[in-house]
Amino acid sequence: MTVRVAMWSGPRNISTAMMRSFGARSDTLVVDEPLYSWYLTATGIVHPGRDDVIASQPTRWQDVADRLTGPLPPGVGVFYQKHMTHHLLPEVGREWLAGLTHAFLIREPAHVVASYAKVRGEPTLADLGYQQQVEIFRAHGGPVIDAADVLNDPARVLERLCLALGIEYQPAMLEWPPGRRATDGVWAPHWYRAVEASTGFAHPTVAGPVVVPPRLRPLVEAAQPYYDELIAHKL
Repeated sequence: MTVRVAMWSGPRNISTAMMRSFGARSDTLVVDEPLYSWYLTATGIVHPGRDDVIASQPTRWQDVADRLTGPLPPGVGVFYQKHMTHHLLPEVGREWLAGLTHAFLIREPAHVVASYAKVRGEPTLADLGYQQQVEIFRAHGGPVIDAADVLNDPARVLERLCLALGIEYQPAMLEWPPGRRATDGVWAPHWYRAVEASTGFAHPTVAGPVVVPPRLRPLVEAAQPYYDELIAHKL
C-alpha cells in the first residue's frame, strides 16, 4: 500500500530540502509543487520562468488532483508531494484531499516575512499560506513539524514524522548527493541553487534577532495566530 504524503509548506522554508530528504529514500517517488502551473495561470502572477512553469504542468487543478490520487509505478511505497499552501486557491475543490495523508511544515512568521521581503517586496498574507495550512489541518489533521526543529535535530524529527505518517524511517533521509534532480520543477534554476549545493540539512547558524521591515510587521501579526495554532500540535 502506498502512502501519499502531502507536505504543506509556505514559501521561504526548507520545503525543497525536505523533498530531497524524502527523495533519498529507497521506496519514494517525489513530485515538486504540482499545483504551481495552475496557480500561475489562475492568478496571472509573474514569477521567474513563468512560461516554462506553465508549459511543464497541467493548468487545470482537476488534472493535477487526478494525477496525485491516481495510479503509480510499481514499487512506490511513498508518494511524497511537495505542496505550497498558497497554491491551493479557494476555487480548487477539496474532495480529493481526503485521499492523501497530510503533513505540515511550518516556520515562524517573522523569519518567513523577513526572508520573503528580500525577494518580493510586498508579500501578502495569502502569499504566505498560513491560512490555507490551518484550513487543511482543521479538515484533515496530520503531523506538524517546525523547520527550526528539523535543522536542530533532523534525525529525531524525521523519525517521529515517519512514525506519525505510518512509514518506516530510513537514515538515508539525512543526506543526499548534490546536484539537480529530474523530479525538480523547471523553476529550479531560479530558486534551488543552495539546495543543489547541499548534501543534507544545513546546521542552523547563530544570528541576531530577525529584522522585519516596519511596514511588514502588521503582516507578521496577522500570520502569527495561524502559526500559533499549528505549533501547538507540533511533534
